[in-house]
Amino acid sequence: MKSPHTKIGQLTLGGSSPIRIQSMTNTETADAKITAAQCMELADAGSELVRFTVDTDEAAQAVPEIREILNKNGYEDLPIIGDFHFNGHRLLTQYPECAASLDKYRINPGNVGYGRAHDENFDSFIRVAIANKKAVRIGGNWGSIDRELLNREIEKNAKLARPKPDRQLIIETLVKSTINSAKRAEKLGLPHKNIVLSVKMSEVQDMIAAYELLAKKTAHHPYILHLGLTEAGSGAKGLIASTAALAPLLQKGLGSTIRISITPAPGAPRTAEVQACRILLQEMGFRSYGPSVTSCPGCGRTANDLYQSLAQKVDKYLATNHPQAPIKVAVMGCVVNGPGEASHADIAIALPGKREKDLAQVFVKGKFHRTIAAPNIDAQFLELLGKLISEDFS
Repeated sequence: MKSPHTKIGQLTLGGSSPIRIQSMTNTETADAKITAAQCMELADAGSELVRFTVDTDEAAQAVPEIREILNKNGYEDLPIIGDFHFNGHRLLTQYPECAASLDKYRINPGNVGYGRAHDENFDSFIRVAIANKKAVRIGGNWGSIDRELLNREIEKNAKLARPKPDRQLIIETLVKSTINSAKRAEKLGLPHKNIVLSVKMSEVQDMIAAYELLAKKTAHHPYILHLGLTEAGSGAKGLIASTAALAPLLQKGLGSTIRISITPAPGAPRTAEVQACRILLQEMGFRSYGPSVTSCPGCGRTANDLYQSLAQKVDKYLATNHPQAPIKVAVMGCVVNGPGEASHADIAIALPGKREKDLAQVFVKGKFHRTIAAPNIDAQFLELLGKLISEDFS
């Protein structure tokens, strides 16, 4: 299912363009200098779009200054996105410089009011986007679903001979709310190509089901989709849950932008979520950002911890000296899988196992290159690696 494409600042989104990485600041937006600094930090890590909260008058007033700081520091091509809840219609209307400085707006259909105010606030928001020729992400979230629509759907469901389970009802309502809002925005005059949709959930299977239903319901009129597992958690749980949710959808061709929303440790940089996105896209073959190192976990055949230390040394060497070289390296602990992995790598090493001679086999471009003898196998391999990069990946 091919989506339309649009321009977000100077960045092409959707269509046949690469899957883009998005991140979000956690600073006080009203502090323009600190927020701009984190935007630059995220961009340096690889985030291609950066979103920040615009929730107060002071935050809205700071947006033009954030844009100015970014421009002065060479980040004029970094698209910035305003994340609005509850009062976005008022802030964008009251502060036209904020509306003009942003490259894209985000609105949550569940957080724009109730009854007549809901439609009036939504319409006001969309009209500002139309006037400024900006794209809008209509971002539904099950934590802030349109309560009025949900209540109506609950009443209808209760009258069915076989009522739907609560989770299914919530998923269907979230998708319905998002699509209804997109249709309303188009009816007001927002170009179809300038609409991005998302239906974020915090449970993996629910999120997959929601996006699959959204894609099915809009197959005849596809939109640009933003993927993300909201409130994924911290540490390994957040990374694994996000990967489990995003990978199946990406494999089906869904998603033009992604975010991995992991909770950072206190004082830790915000950039970990960007790095996670880069690894996911590279390992799935959608993007290429730099070196890729395959290394074995070790088993009873490995003679010592050389395979562990060498894998770490290769990672550090590449990150320090050749972070953008698109080379694939394999570090294997014995000859069982070593030659096979070599066929998939630009350079590979099969270290001597317990019952093998103290010689390591090196393969280049899938073919046997030479052996390396102990005791300095690691240093010799790094020297060969550096030579190959200078010759073929400079």
